Amino acid sequence: MRPAATADVLPDPSTSAGRAARTDRAVGRYEDTVPVRRGSPTSAVDRVADFYGGYIDVLHDSGHGRLTDALRVHYLTAELRERLARWEVGRRPDGVLRFRGVPAAWEVAYTDSAMGKCRTRVTLIWRASGNRVHRTRLTVQSDLATRLISDIRPGD
Repeated sequence: MRPAATADVLPDPSTSAGRAARTDRAVGRYEDTVPVRRGSPTSAVDRVADFYGGYIDVLHDSGHGRLTDALRVHYLTAELRERLARWEVGRRPDGVLRFRGVPAAWEVAYTDSAMGKCRTRVTLIWRASGNRVHRTRLTVQSDLATRLISDIRPGD
């Protein structure tokens, strides 16, 4: 069985949406207007994005609990989990987010890699009062051999 061709997943060309998509695609705009999310289980950067996306989704939906703990166990090194637990004692902020509450959005970008470690910049976007937005930047380090997150620090 051959993989589906691009035309197989585009809107029906006999409809107005299909004609517009075909026209936009002909000039290279169709792909730019359709949000695409990609990832790989072998990419340390994708795993950071997967962790933060899942962690924030769970916090948004149900708060701290067994699932947030399970995500920490799956994505973070044991040493980092221990450091976060110590850091969180007596503090209100979540050690993963370095802030109280649940961000409205997040972004993950590759920064650099060296000596078996990969660093990514995580930007957490928070809604403040009115239409104001606050951003928290974190530097997240992963071990390239295990792809586990081994450090989370305030970023630039």
